[in-house]
Amino acid sequence: MRKHFKRAVRLALGVATLSGVGLLGAGAANADPVASSSPGNFTPVVGHVYLDDNTAGANTISGFDRHLDGSLTALEGSPFTAGGAGTGAGLASQGAIQVSSDGRFLLAVDAGSNQVSVLRIENDGTLKLLPNRVVSSDGPTPVSIAVHDNLVYVANAGAVGPNYTGFTLNPGGQLEPLANSTVSLPNGSQPGDVLFNSTGTSLVGTRIGSSLIDSFVVGGDGLLAAAPGSPSSAQGLGPFGSEFQPTNPQELFVSNAHNVGAGTGTISAFNVAGNGSLTSIGASPFADGQTAPCWIEITHDGQFLFTVNTGSGEISRYAIAPSGSLTLLGSTPVGNTGGVGAVDARLSNDGRTLYVDESRIGAVGVFAVSGGNLTELPSSPVSLPAGATPAGIVTTGF
Repeated sequence: MRKHFKRAVRLALGVATLSGVGLLGAGAANADPVASSSPGNFTPVVGHVYLDDNTAGANTISGFDRHLDGSLTALEGSPFTAGGAGTGAGLASQGAIQVSSDGRFLLAVDAGSNQVSVLRIENDGTLKLLPNRVVSSDGPTPVSIAVHDNLVYVANAGAVGPNYTGFTLNPGGQLEPLANSTVSLPNGSQPGDVLFNSTGTSLVGTRIGSSLIDSFVVGGDGLLAAAPGSPSSAQGLGPFGSEFQPTNPQELFVSNAHNVGAGTGTISAFNVAGNGSLTSIGASPFADGQTAPCWIEITHDGQFLFTVNTGSGEISRYAIAPSGSLTLLGSTPVGNTGGVGAVDARLSNDGRTLYVDESRIGAVGVFAVSGGNLTELPSSPVSLPAGATPAGIVTTGF
């Protein structure tokens, strides 16, 4: 399907160059491409970007057309009603919004009402909330979602009764609780991220409050079995964002956001064995040189890692060796944030653009990616609706 989609995009661009006429189409990852134009400047739409606004009271989702040059324009009708309630404050998590594996649905936490919303992604990228698609998260203050095929896990981070809870997602976008899937955590654990590896055989969760990492083997029935030695030490304080290596499902990287002192942030690197146990890679943890590295994103080819430092307003850039060891290349400032407040980040599907959730100012930063280098675009940042305190960011399309 992806090969057909890429070929369709190339054909659409060729037709547009010849005719100068915008093309109509769809924005979901498995739909036909869109091409739109602004006066005197043809800018094809090759996908979309969405953020969980986490607005106080009625929660909303912001949606944007993503253009070939990386720029963003708001989708008609955005922001879209999520159906639950936000908190109006930062969620301190990674993965608050996700796209289903087939690209048809958007899943978002409603942390203010202890719910998860599922919205259908329409052909033009707009979102539609279907009946009965807002369900209980089966725990207090959901903050992070993991999706692999039809299996979904949610991290509930409330001070009392935190847990990881499983669901199944049916072809119609309905979430159903997975019996006996809940893994209870000690009060005050504050899980910040839950995620699958690319094969869906491992699931990991970070405990910000107690500086531990949970590691599980995922059974054929979707239930979790704790790995030997789990939970493991995070090698730093406040393990926060995390990501498996896209090209190696046995390598895991975790940011340590709460180390004491300016410039003391680190990134931990682990090998994940078949039984889920974690072992340190090389000289892990690796120095970040910044403050409060919270969110991690890895290039699709697995060669570079970016971490967003919320406390110092910089994006640190690393090269990833074949062994999984990290080499710090430098850092890139996030403009317009006053030095703090940039949070989650996500690469476009083509890997050419990094989108950064600048929650403090209610905007999206846009950076061109060239290997391990980042350059902020002149159009960045792009404003979000008034009242948005966004958590999580996802991309769709080519």
